[in-house]
Amino acid sequence: MQSALTAAQMREAEQAAETRFGMPSALLMENAGRALAEAARSVAGTGGRFVVVCGPGNNGGDGLVAARFLREGGARISVAVVGDSARMTPEARRNLQALEAYGVSTQSLDAMPEPGAGDVVVDAIFGTGLSRAPAGPFAEAITRMGHWRRAGAKMVAADVPSGLQSDTGEAFSPCVEADVTVSFGLLKRGQILEPGASLCGELRRVDIGMSAAASRSLTGPVLRLVEEADAREALPPRRADTHKGTYGHVVVVAGSRGKSGAAALVARAALRSGAGLVSVATRADLVDAVLAHAPEIMGVPLEGSGPLGLADLESLVAAADGKDALVMGPGIPRGPETGALIGELLSRVEIPAVLDADALNAVAADLSVLRKAKGPVVLTPHPGEMARLTGRSTKEVQAHRLDVAQQLATGLKVTVVLKGARTLIASADGELYVNSTGNPGMATGGSGDVLSGICGAFLGQGLRVPDAIWAAVYAHGLAGDLAAQKRGKVGLIAGDIIKGLCDVWIRWGR
Repeated sequence: MQSALTAAQMREAEQAAETRFGMPSALLMENAGRALAEAARSVAGTGGRFVVVCGPGNNGGDGLVAARFLREGGARISVAVVGDSARMTPEARRNLQALEAYGVSTQSLDAMPEPGAGDVVVDAIFGTGLSRAPAGPFAEAITRMGHWRRAGAKMVAADVPSGLQSDTGEAFSPCVEADVTVSFGLLKRGQILEPGASLCGELRRVDIGMSAAASRSLTGPVLRLVEEADAREALPPRRADTHKGTYGHVVVVAGSRGKSGAAALVARAALRSGAGLVSVATRADLVDAVLAHAPEIMGVPLEGSGPLGLADLESLVAAADGKDALVMGPGIPRGPETGALIGELLSRVEIPAVLDADALNAVAADLSVLRKAKGPVVLTPHPGEMARLTGRSTKEVQAHRLDVAQQLATGLKVTVVLKGARTLIASADGELYVNSTGNPGMATGGSGDVLSGICGAFLGQGLRVPDAIWAAVYAHGLAGDLAAQKRGKVGLIAGDIIKGLCDVWIRWGR
């Protein structure tokens, strides 16, 4: 997995590279500028020219080095330095002088011919330290660069698009929209969290001499980007000398009148994700409707009617006996005792439990019931459910996704999956992961039920938390991506994601 750092952590890493590993900042800037020039060349049209727009800080210094390398290669370049030149950092000023020695003078944006198709604009105004919306000449420059991009010029950003908050992925106004972003040394959080991930365009990480050892002792949690190799290796190949008991028995507590499909989606996803056996515990009058979705599902009838409550405790304890994982929540009939029931059930069973949908809504009023759990607990809320769990608004949750997920996970000692674009996984001990798969077509009813089933299957096969969960989230998103390639995004449904799982396992040799 690649680490994605905050601006403060990047400063620590840079200092460590210089003081511990002998990589002076001047050399890091030289390497960064060379990589930036190479990226710019790679997207230029035949005969195209290069416009490099720099700020007064070290990000601008990277741009000035890139301009020098482009000039050395014989390219036609124009260079502008935005802002107060008297406030240039020493490294940026040194590289401006070096560029001028090559016969290249800076000019105002007004004096430049308008870039268009075939041309490349290098954005080197702001780096990782931006904490407020650009203003004055900086805002004017960014706005003008947006016009150039709409006219057909390619935009290559140095480290982060100017106007992007590198810790959160928040886009200030105005903000550069890049075609390519060159990340120097290590990834930054804002490059892999939305909307920053989209604004970065194609993200290219380049090694500029910052040893990986420089990031080993950083202050604060490190966000890790889950990649395909990580997820694939988390799910081991099947041995020849195995049987259905080897791969776990998942019990699913789901479904109610009009929502039998939710239970079926969870169960089918678990089966398609390798669970050896899957049983669905639901009200007796719904069992046949659930089983009709797939003959491989087994049913556990819960007698009685109405919302799940404490009267169902013994039946559910019996249903979970001898099982390897529990998934509870999608479509369940919820009432005033459902939260208490969940707490008592978790106190009686030691298997890992995934709580989703109405199970989350049921415990939201009293999260202390989760502290009774004997086994690992995984919560899989979407932003609205997370708002109910934390007493915040959905807008607040979306604005502080990392902090909200981590605080809930560490406070309750559970694993939290905060679903959405770039789903986040926060472990009970504070580890943070971000998923890179998935697409807008998966914003459809039942998609979360499928994810719960995959999580249950991976846990039932013995994968440890949180590995089972970030691997399940990655596989879920990849299945949706592969399904979208065949069916498009507009008409994608949850059942298509289940079909896409088979394509994932083929791709992974599983």
